[in-house]
Amino acid sequence: MIKPVKIGAASLNQTPMAWESNRKNIAEAIAQAKAEKVQVLCLPELCISGYGCEDMFHSAGLHEKALSELFEITPLCEGIIVAVGLPVALQNGVFNTSCLIVNGHIAGFAAKQFLAGDGIHYESRWFKPWPAGVRSEIEIRGKSYPIGDLFFDCSGIKIGFEICEDAWVGNRSGNRLAQMGVDIILNPSASHFAFGKHEIRMRYALEGSRAFNTSYVFCNLLGNEAGRAIYDGGRIIASGGHLLAVGSLFSFQDVQLTTAVIDVQLTRLNQMRIISFQPELKEIKQRVPIEFSFTFASEPVSRPLQFPLRAGADTTTITAPQRFHTKEEEFAYSTSLALFDYMRKSSSRGFVVSLSGGADSSAVASLIHLMIEGAAKELGFNGLREKLPYLRNSMKINSIAALKKELLLCVYQATCNSSEKTRNAARKLAEALGATFYELSIEDLVQGYTKIIEQSIERKLTWEQDDLALQNIQARVRAPGVWMLANIRGALLLSTSNRSEAAVGYATMDGDTSGGLSPIAGIDKKYLREWLLWMEKTGTPDLPAIPALKYVNEQQPTAELRPADNKQTDEDDLMPYAVLDVIERAAIRDKQRPVDAYKILCERFPDYSCDELLKWTQRFFRLWSRNQWKRERYAPSFHLDDENLDPKTWCRFPILSGGFEDELKELQDFADRKKQKK
Repeated sequence: MIKPVKIGAASLNQTPMAWESNRKNIAEAIAQAKAEKVQVLCLPELCISGYGCEDMFHSAGLHEKALSELFEITPLCEGIIVAVGLPVALQNGVFNTSCLIVNGHIAGFAAKQFLAGDGIHYESRWFKPWPAGVRSEIEIRGKSYPIGDLFFDCSGIKIGFEICEDAWVGNRSGNRLAQMGVDIILNPSASHFAFGKHEIRMRYALEGSRAFNTSYVFCNLLGNEAGRAIYDGGRIIASGGHLLAVGSLFSFQDVQLTTAVIDVQLTRLNQMRIISFQPELKEIKQRVPIEFSFTFASEPVSRPLQFPLRAGADTTTITAPQRFHTKEEEFAYSTSLALFDYMRKSSSRGFVVSLSGGADSSAVASLIHLMIEGAAKELGFNGLREKLPYLRNSMKINSIAALKKELLLCVYQATCNSSEKTRNAARKLAEALGATFYELSIEDLVQGYTKIIEQSIERKLTWEQDDLALQNIQARVRAPGVWMLANIRGALLLSTSNRSEAAVGYATMDGDTSGGLSPIAGIDKKYLREWLLWMEKTGTPDLPAIPALKYVNEQQPTAELRPADNKQTDEDDLMPYAVLDVIERAAIRDKQRPVDAYKILCERFPDYSCDELLKWTQRFFRLWSRNQWKRERYAPSFHLDDENLDPKTWCRFPILSGGFEDELKELQDFADRKKQKK
C-alpha cells in the first residue's frame, strides 16, 4: 500500500540567460524542498534558461549552455524527484521541455504539446509543438534519454506533465494521462500576470485534479523576468477536487516554496469509483520506468482549504496566501514588484519622475513608494539593501527614509502656465512619500526656444495660430533636465503616459513620453483615478493609504500647457475618460466598426447627446489611426491585462492606414438617418 507523499511547488524569480543566478535560485529551491522533506518538486517552465529569451532560443550556444546547467543541477537532486524546465534542440527543431531528475539522474524530457501564440506570447516563433502519443530519444553527452509525450513511473507512483498552455486548451494532456493511470500531474508554467487570472488558474488546477482524479501541482515564474511580462509566482496544489495548498503572490523573495501531503491511494480509489473512467489497456509506450525509494511523509495528509473564495468575501479568518487580491491590490503588488525587478536587473540606482501634481505622475511615484515599503517589509531593511549592492554608498544608507531619498527623485518643472494647486500637490505628495524633491522653473528655457523660432520665421508665435507648437515646447523642454538628473544619479527616468492617452496620442513625443520605462501605459485613465482615490482613502494593512493624494485627487486632470484663463482640462481636449475607455474597448479590443462603437455609446451613455457621442466616436477613430507612430515609440510598458495597446507585444496596427474613412462615412450616414427619424 502506498503511503502519503509530500510534494512541492516552487516559484523562482529568473532572468533570461542569467545562468549563475538562475542556477542559484534552482539550487535554493531544491535545498528548501529537501529541508521540508519534499519528495516531488515542480519548478517553473524554462527556469534554467529563462522564459523570455525570445530569438536567442534559436542559438545553438544557448541550448548547449542550458544542457550544461542541467548537468550542474542534476547532482543536487539526490534523494528527491525534481522537474526543471529548459529548451532542447532535436532534429533541427527546438522544444520546450521539462526534465524529470530522479535521485540525481536524468529520467527524461517531457515536451510541451500546445504552444501559447496569442496576445503577449509568441512561442510558435521559437518552438515546435510536440505531437501527442509520440516518444523519441535524444542523445546528450553520449547517453540516450527519452523525450516527448511521456510520463514517469517512479517505483509505482506515476508522474505526468501539462506544461502551461497544455492545461489551457480543451483537449488537455491530462485527459490521456488520467487514462494511463497517472497519479501526479505537474504543471510548470510561465503564465503572465493579468488582472483576475490567478482565479482562473485555481479553477483549472482544481478541476484538473477532480476530472482526472489525480494530484495536481502548478508552479509559476515570479516577478519581472524579461522586462514587460510580470509573473505572480503562484503555486497551487490540489488533489481529487480539493485545494490543499495555495502560495502567496508577488513576493520580493527569489524563491518561494509551497508544500502539501497527498494520498495517492485515495485518488486511485476515486478513479475506480468513476463509472466513466476507462483505463488505457494496451501497451503504453509513453511510460518511462525508473527506480526511486520514496521516504513517505510522516505528516498527516493535507486537509482541503475552504476554497474558492472570491474578492470581497469575508477573509478575516483566512491567511494572506489563501485569499484573492482585489484589482486595486493586484495593480499595486504587481507593478511595484515589476518596478523593483526592473530596477535591480538593470542595475539602475532608483527612479526619476517628472512629478506634475497630476494623476499619472502621482500614481507612478506612489508605486515606487509602495515598492520600497513592500520590499522592506518582506525582506527586512538589510535584506533589501543586500539585493541592491550596486548602489553608491550602499552600506552608508542606514534607514528606509534614506533609501527612499536615494531611490526616488521627483521633479516639478514650472512654466508660467503652471498653477499653485499642482505645485502644492507635487510638493505635498513628494514629502509624504519621502522622496527627494526638486522644484525647477523652465520658463526662461521655453521663452528662449520661442524667441529663436520667432526670429527664424520672422513673426510672433500666438496661441490662436500656434497652439500645438506652444503647448508641446513646454512638455519637450521638461525632458532634458530630468534626463540629466537621471544620468547624474545613474537612475531610470520613468515615462508617465497612460493607456487612454496612448490610444488617442494625447502626449508629446520627446516630452512627457520621455523615459526608459512606462509603467502605467497599460492602465486606462478612468481606473487609474479610481485607484488613486482608493490609495488615498482605503489601502490595506499591507498597503497603507497615502492621504496626501487628496491634493491630486481633488483636481480635474489637466496638462497645464495653455494659459490659465483657458481653463484647460484633458477631458475638454479629448472627451470624458469613461466614454474614451468604452470606445477603446469596443474599437481595439473587440474590433468593432465605428458605427457599432457609436451604438454601444448610445446605450451606455444616455445622458450625453447623440451629437456629442458622434463627435467623440469620430475623434477617437481618427486620433487612433493618426497616432500609431507614437505608440510604436513609447518606452517599454508592463503587461497588466488583455487590453494592452503595446504594438510590440499585443496590439499590432499599421502606422499608415486608410484611417477608417469609409467606416466613418458609414457612421455619419447612420447618425444622420437616426436624427431624421426623431
